[in-house]
Amino acid sequence: MSNESKENAIAVPPTVQPLFTPYSIGKLTLPNRIVMAPMTRTFSPHGMPGADVAQYYRRRAENGVGLIVTEGTVINHPSAADHPNVPQFYGRALDGWSSVVEQVHAAGGRIFPQLWHVGMARKVGNPPHPEALPVGPSGIDLSGNQISEPMSQSDILSVIEAFAQAAAHAKLLGFDGIEIHGAHGYLIDQFFWKQTNRRTDRYGGDSFEGRTRFAVEIIRAIRHAVGPDFPIALRISQWKNANYTAKLAETPEQLSSFLEPLTAAGVDMYHCSTRRFWEPEFAGSDLNLAGWVKSLTGRPTITVGSVGLNEEFIGSFAPGQVSEVTGLDGLIERLERNEFDLVAVGRSLLVDPEWAMKIRNGRFDERKPFTVEALRTLY
Repeated sequence: MSNESKENAIAVPPTVQPLFTPYSIGKLTLPNRIVMAPMTRTFSPHGMPGADVAQYYRRRAENGVGLIVTEGTVINHPSAADHPNVPQFYGRALDGWSSVVEQVHAAGGRIFPQLWHVGMARKVGNPPHPEALPVGPSGIDLSGNQISEPMSQSDILSVIEAFAQAAAHAKLLGFDGIEIHGAHGYLIDQFFWKQTNRRTDRYGGDSFEGRTRFAVEIIRAIRHAVGPDFPIALRISQWKNANYTAKLAETPEQLSSFLEPLTAAGVDMYHCSTRRFWEPEFAGSDLNLAGWVKSLTGRPTITVGSVGLNEEFIGSFAPGQVSEVTGLDGLIERLERNEFDLVAVGRSLLVDPEWAMKIRNGRFDERKPFTVEALRTLY
């Protein structure tokens, strides 16, 4: 009997059974509800993912992760990246991603690339294209400083085309779907957020109809490029890298207005980023962000945020900080009552590729705590 067969022969503890039930998104069926969250690693020299990157993802797939969402991969635009070793998703880098897909599928996994443009989060002069200025809806950085000119219609169209091109490449390479990074104060989110989008044209204004238009046009262009059955996920967040208490929507009614045009454009699933999954999104209800998004759109949602850890994301990166493991009872209860559909795990899977298998087989006391030292290697 193979090691995999032996693992599968072990009964799943009833306390975590809901995590290990299959789930379908359109024609794509996932073997369980565990998602590897996208985590920037900068281990792709000059943007080229190598064999070590492929093995990094394969290890998670062969240890039972149902869906892998890759680290953010930058689209073919000179201002998209802010680090030379963040993987590209165009040109020669596609050969490396082809190997990643092959390795993950050989291990029985499913995988989406996360498509990314950092926008005004990029510093002037940063590689890999130091000559290119940061771009954003109004040329304003996350602190409110005017850095560059607002994006022109031509700029907007070129970025939309680059996202669609990347999605088409993902389908051609055999990925199982794509995720668009629309969170955390990066380019698409900068259009959503009034503080960074001060445009008065059709891509701005006081209404979400205007501020979501850029994302809507990206989603539509991607759908045209990949066809009707290729899953499109969108990662969203209230918080920004420069403002952890930011709110796009202060009320459920505002959240509904924000989500409506995105859902109509063709989002199949929302990846709802929070710092602590158990925190209510609005007063008067214990639903978290993923719960509210599912209830308002009817679309599947992924929850994320300090799953199985006692320290939220930002605090865990302090020198010497140790994020100890915690129980999953509250998470399982929410999953059982269908508050959300999938659960993304970040730091625990970064430090321990066997995390999902340990949970499946009841080896809870073998889980590893997260420390910042885990970022120094690609394991």
